[in-house]
Amino acid sequence: MTEYRLGSTDSIYSPNVIAWAINGYHFADDRPKLLNGISITFPSVPTTAIEKLLSKAVPYTVEGETVVFSVDE
Repeated sequence: MTEYRLGSTDSIYSPNVIAWAINGYHFADDRPKLLNGISITFPSVPTTAIEKLLSKAVPYTVEGETVVFSVDE
C-alpha cells in the first residue's frame, strides 16, 4: 500500500481543492477535466491513485494542511 501526502502551498490549500474536486467528480462530464487538473497539480501522484481518491474508492484524512490517503498498487 502506498501512502500519498498532498501538501498545501501558498497558492493551493489542498484540503479545499480535493474536497471541491471530489464534489465535482460526481458529474460524469466533469471527471476528465478534474482528474487532469488534480494530476497536473500533484504530478508525483499516479493518475490511477488520484482517480481512486476523487471517486471516493479510498478514504482520506486531513493532517493540518495536508491531504493523506493510501492506495493499493
